[in-house]
Amino acid sequence: MPSRKALIRRPGPRLAEGLVTHVERTPVDAGLAFDQWVAYAEALRAHGWETVEVEPADDCPDSVFVEDAVVVFRNVALIARPGAESRRAETAAVEEAVARLGASVNWVWEPGTLDGGDILKVGDTIYVGRGGRTNADGVRQLRAAFEPLGARITAVPVSKVLHLKSAVTALPDGTVIGYPPLVDTPSLFPRFLPVPEESGAHVVLLGGAKLLLAASAPKSAELFADLGFDPVAVDISEFEKLEGCVTCLSVRLRELYA
Repeated sequence: MPSRKALIRRPGPRLAEGLVTHVERTPVDAGLAFDQWVAYAEALRAHGWETVEVEPADDCPDSVFVEDAVVVFRNVALIARPGAESRRAETAAVEEAVARLGASVNWVWEPGTLDGGDILKVGDTIYVGRGGRTNADGVRQLRAAFEPLGARITAVPVSKVLHLKSAVTALPDGTVIGYPPLVDTPSLFPRFLPVPEESGAHVVLLGGAKLLLAASAPKSAELFADLGFDPVAVDISEFEKLEGCVTCLSVRLRELYA
């Protein structure tokens, strides 16, 4: 059995109604989105990840963005309290899924709000985006949950994008990558590498030198290849219309199976 698991959740029938905050709404092709989601999941499996499908939440348009519902560090899963009230019903089935996989479960409580998309883990450092969806009390509760486990929590301003990981992610060596016009304070990161496309700022670490990224970032893929990485491109155009990216379509559970 693969030692790495990834939670995924199929897009629901109301996907096209998903929230948008920093982009203009454009029509979403639900059929194409489902095909892209299937291909995304297959890419994970092809690189050694066992996908675990969370129970669908068909009344929640944004539920396919499963990463926002939970943050995992070590063996602890912190169930988010989404900043958008319409998304709070998404968390119950995610909680059940991580509990079945053996995680110790904690929760973000009112008045805290926290979205998983605002969390970037680089080793034992956890960057948390402080912006529209994660508030100061959410940051405090994140610290309370994970600092006793050895995490170092760094809050980062986010004002130009929906979530922190809409602006930055990190390469396997810990270098933070981002599209400069959308990053509030690049100097907060010890090593920062600019990328030439907005969607090039989003990578999923598949293992070794392999990086999953969107097909809409060919120049960034070339940059990563030139640095010795192995880009794996997937088309997620329908999810990009809803401010989605490759990171938010799954929750990678390395910690539980290290």
